[in-house]
Amino acid sequence: MFHPITSNTCAPDDVDLEALVNNMNSSFESLYSNCNVKSELVPLVQNGQLLRGPAPRPGVDLSPLQPTSPRQRVRRSQPMHIHAVRRLQEEEQQLRPSSLPAIPNPFPELCSPAGSPVLSPGSLPQCQPSVFSEDGTGKVVEIPADMTARDLCQLLIYRSHCVDDSSWTLVEHHPLLSLERCLEDHELVAQVQASMTSESKFLFRKNYAKYEFFRNPLNFFPEQMVCAPSAFQNFLNPSSCPEIQGFLYLKETARKSWKKLYMFLRRSGLYYSTKGTSKEPRHLQLLADLEDSNIFTVIAGRRLHGAPTDFEFCIKPNKVRNESKELRLLCAEDEQSRTCWMTAFRLLKYGILLYQNYKIPQQSKMLSQFSSPVRSVSENSLVAMDFSGRIGRVIENPVEAQSAAMEEGHSWRKRSQRMNILGSFSPLHPSSLSSIIHRTQPWFHGRIMREESHKMIVQQGQVDGLFLLRESQSNPKAFVLTLCHHQKIKHFQILPCEEDGQMFFSLDDGATKFTDLIHLVEFYQLNRGVLPCKLKHPCTVVAL
Repeated sequence: MFHPITSNTCAPDDVDLEALVNNMNSSFESLYSNCNVKSELVPLVQNGQLLRGPAPRPGVDLSPLQPTSPRQRVRRSQPMHIHAVRRLQEEEQQLRPSSLPAIPNPFPELCSPAGSPVLSPGSLPQCQPSVFSEDGTGKVVEIPADMTARDLCQLLIYRSHCVDDSSWTLVEHHPLLSLERCLEDHELVAQVQASMTSESKFLFRKNYAKYEFFRNPLNFFPEQMVCAPSAFQNFLNPSSCPEIQGFLYLKETARKSWKKLYMFLRRSGLYYSTKGTSKEPRHLQLLADLEDSNIFTVIAGRRLHGAPTDFEFCIKPNKVRNESKELRLLCAEDEQSRTCWMTAFRLLKYGILLYQNYKIPQQSKMLSQFSSPVRSVSENSLVAMDFSGRIGRVIENPVEAQSAAMEEGHSWRKRSQRMNILGSFSPLHPSSLSSIIHRTQPWFHGRIMREESHKMIVQQGQVDGLFLLRESQSNPKAFVLTLCHHQKIKHFQILPCEEDGQMFFSLDDGATKFTDLIHLVEFYQLNRGVLPCKLKHPCTVVAL
């Protein structure tokens, strides 16, 4: 108990504790009435009591503790009315979230705001996108909110044991709108997912044409569509003003009809002329803004929207989720024109960022930990050996090791052919082996329809040399090579032929024969032969 000291018995240097308590309580009342409690007041109270030393006894000289300001009075006072303590507790409960308790933050420097003593739920957000492959298999991946599309592709390549050839992409797919586009490597996956509906999903597939315009710009930008000279370099220069121009079909809003208009694509947006091909400002109308939109490929546009051609694309504002009325549906005359418009849109929107995305894999290919598929311990322990001399030696030169492996493969095939002639006691006969060995290759897709092979080639980028092999629908013993050249898809039949009791495969009516399809593909990867171009890029499907 505190014994108040009256004014009659008080020494000149003593403190009137009752007056001090009253001043302290009035200070607390005024502070809470204004709803402005300073942060330094909070450590003064713990479990309803102030955090100071024991109460002074009567007759003790307290002159060094004489308060000089209201703040010091609050800081150095000892007793406190229970009403003020309850108000502190109520205020503290209001500041805390009602659903979850406050968690002490062991890493305050990682939180925002900086130095926060409490780690609130959701301060370190996570993203869980569902990623599907082209065969329908999918998985949910938990990633941080700042992961880019390139980083997620690298993660999926690592987990699926794929070969990283810098052509894997993440595709934003909207089934209800029949739209899809390849995400740029620098885009944040969490931001893109936030603009997608529950029916939308991500696809993991190859796209060889993603940066092909940096290698062969003349194939992507016809002279009649490019207005300025050296247009490709101007796309990467933000101070220049390149322009793409030409006729496009535009689907009229809330109508099924299409209108052919002369359009101009600039950094400021996509415009159409209200008077023929006039470029005067008074005749130009803004159709879409590049900054707040993305460009998509339309799937089955002729069937869904009655498009005049099969080369439809769409400009979709970022704010649009599922409303088809806000979409700008466009249609080109041919595939080259559509590719030119869509590539120019990406270049004008992102500029030098695209070139940096193109260069990063090439610069870091030797340093990347995901640059090659994961190998087992037994494979990593294998070395090439040469036993031609008395003593075996390790072949350290990689070129020599590769040639030795090829020679060993050829000798194995020769032994297989000899065993086939003399009779093989192996349960796996070489003749049956040559007819099924191609099924393990990534470019072989079995018994798929012609339309399905055409769709796969289009989805993975119509670049020269993109190919796949499939079983023939008309001839059960034959196969078909599907090849892309100059953005056109062609089909070549591979027919079986027999010679001296052995079965061969030929693409040119028996002029060049191969014992199996792997031999055939390897030959045409090195030689063009009767094909319009060499086989360069296998059309691959990976199960996640």
